[in-house]
Amino acid sequence: MSFLRHPLLILGVNLSAIGGSTYLLRSHHIYNLEEHEARMDELEGTLRGHIGVIEEALDRLEGKATEADRGKKMNDYYGKRGRDGKSQ
Repeated sequence: MSFLRHPLLILGVNLSAIGGSTYLLRSHHIYNLEEHEARMDELEGTLRGHIGVIEEALDRLEGKATEADRGKKMNDYYGKRGRDGKSQ
């Protein structure tokens, strides 16, 4: 079993192990980044919805906007999603 102590064999096994683990960790990291981006998009939509409800209530309390103005404002507000501007 002296061939197992050959330096090139040991180097090849070590490099293969390092390369395989690097590939595995990289793919896991990319998956986690995609999941995080999806969660942030969902959170952004939720926050936009809450801000819209608060602004609508404030406009109603101040008596500033008509129903048509509120509808247009909500459409404009929801149309500005951050992820829509990103290149795919």
